[in-house]
Amino acid sequence: MDSNDRSLTLPANFTHRVRIEALLPADSPRLNGVDEEHVRRLADIYDSLPPVLVHRTTMRVVDGMHRVAAAASMGLSSVEVQYFDGADEEAFLRSVTANISHGLPLSVTDRKAAAERILRSRPDLSDRSVASSTGLDAKTVAAIRPRSTADSPRSNIRIGTDGRVHPLDRTAERLRAAELMTQHPDLPLRAIVQETGLSLGTAHDVRQRLLRGEAPVPQGRRPAIGPQPPAPAAVLDPPIPLPTARATATPPSPATAPSGANRSRGSLETLRRLAGDPSLRHSDSGRQFLRWLHTHFVVDEAWRQQADAIPAHCTDTVAELALQCSHAWKRFAEDLGRRRLTDTTPAPFPQTASGSRPAA
Repeated sequence: MDSNDRSLTLPANFTHRVRIEALLPADSPRLNGVDEEHVRRLADIYDSLPPVLVHRTTMRVVDGMHRVAAAASMGLSSVEVQYFDGADEEAFLRSVTANISHGLPLSVTDRKAAAERILRSRPDLSDRSVASSTGLDAKTVAAIRPRSTADSPRSNIRIGTDGRVHPLDRTAERLRAAELMTQHPDLPLRAIVQETGLSLGTAHDVRQRLLRGEAPVPQGRRPAIGPQPPAPAAVLDPPIPLPTARATATPPSPATAPSGANRSRGSLETLRRLAGDPSLRHSDSGRQFLRWLHTHFVVDEAWRQQADAIPAHCTDTVAELALQCSHAWKRFAEDLGRRRLTDTTPAPFPQTASGSRPAA
C-alpha cells in the first residue's frame, strides 16, 4: 500500500509509558494531599489499576496521584498514562469529576472547595452542572456561588448539564410573548413558544398574568439596571362607556370603584371576546380593525411601566399627548354611540332551507 494512503488512528484507550520524574503533581481537589494508607492499599493491587490521566500540554497529573505514589513506593520508574487535551480549568474539572466517581472519596470540604474554584473560573455553569461534577446538591452550589462570583461580572446565561445555554433573564422574551398575545389573542401557546423560545409553562404564566391585568414580567424578576424592553402597546383604561338612550348611571363611588387590576382584567377579557366575534374575524376589514385595536390597547400596568422613563422636563408634553389621545378615543366612542342609536336597519330575516323568507 502506498504510504500516502496510510492513516494512523489511535484507539481511545491508547496509553504511553512515561517516567514518573517527568510528571508534575496534580492540581488536586484534595486539600490534605496524598493519603499514605490509600497508597499502600493501591500498591497491593497495582497491576489491576487503570492508567494515570495526564494533561498533555503541562504533563500535570489530572487523575491518579495515589497510583503514581504507589508505583514509586514499589520502585517503579515509569507509569502507564493516558493524555487529556484541554484548558487548565477543564483539566481541574475533569480531575474533580474523576475523583468523585472512583478511588478515595473526596470529603465534603474538598468538594465544596472544588465547587467554589470551579465557579470562579466558570461562573456561567449552572448550579446543577457544578453539582453533578462535584457530587454536591444543587442548593449547596447555589449557596457557594455568591462567595465565588462576588467580583465577577454578572452573566445572563447558564450552561446546563445538557451543555445548552439557558438565559437567566427572560424579560425580553416575556414582553415579546405579551406583545404577540395582545396582537393575536387566538394565537396558540405553542406558536408563541416557538417564536419566543419560552417554555410552555412560562408562556402560560404570561397569558394568565395579562388576563389578571398584571405585568407580563414578575416584579422580582425584572432587571434592576439596564434598559427595559418596550412593553406591548395598549387602549385607554378604563374604557369610556358608550352613550345610550337611557340616562347615564351614577358612576361608582371611590369606595366601590374597581381597582386598576380588575379594570385591566375586564378590558383584556372584553378584547378577547371581541377578537373572537366571527363577523370581525371572517372579514378583511374586521381583521384589519382588530389588528389596529390591538396595537392601541393600553392597560394601567402598561403605562405605569413607561412612566419612570419620562424625564421631568417632558412630563407636561407627554401628559398633553395622553390627553389628546384620550379626547380622540372619546370622540370615537361618541361616534360609535351615535351610530348605534341612529342605526334603524332591521335585522335580516332567517332564511329557510330553500333560501326564501318564511311566510308571515
